[in-house]
Amino acid sequence: MLKKERLLAVFANTVRAGGGIHTSHELAFMMGESLSPTFTKFLSDCVRKGLVRRVAKGVFESTLTPPEPTTAIYKVVQKLRGGTLNYVSLESQLSHTGEISQVIMGRLTVMTKGRSGEFSTPYGVIEFTHTKKPVDQIMPNLYFDDEIGMFRATSSQALADLKACNRNTSMVEN
Repeated sequence: MLKKERLLAVFANTVRAGGGIHTSHELAFMMGESLSPTFTKFLSDCVRKGLVRRVAKGVFESTLTPPEPTTAIYKVVQKLRGGTLNYVSLESQLSHTGEISQVIMGRLTVMTKGRSGEFSTPYGVIEFTHTKKPVDQIMPNLYFDDEIGMFRATSSQALADLKACNRNTSMVEN
């Protein structure tokens, strides 16, 4: 089996198991390779040939077996800031709960214990905002959304985050 066929098989197997978006480190591991400049060039060649798509720096998906589009952006969040607390908050969560009437399109606002940053992906822009609040203060105000596989802030936490970040609160209905 050719190397690119093995790569596509890895993606196909992980999509069936609920995956579909992977970092270059994960792909190298699943293929039994080391993450080397040669492997990175191999991934770049696969992107150029249209076999895989780079969704963010170091994060890839198969073009033949893409993940579910409605939840893909949340999987990208987990790949970009895995191993740290991340939760949907600010305008995205307030829109989700109906606290603001505007529907946030093409952008996902996420609070994180990791670094702040903004990433443009084919699924929309992901905006990470760092929070200094201790985890034990935040956790009681979060709930896990099985549909997206991530934590979400309660409306009161999302509003508190909005105020703590000095963001525009004029959109809030109540």
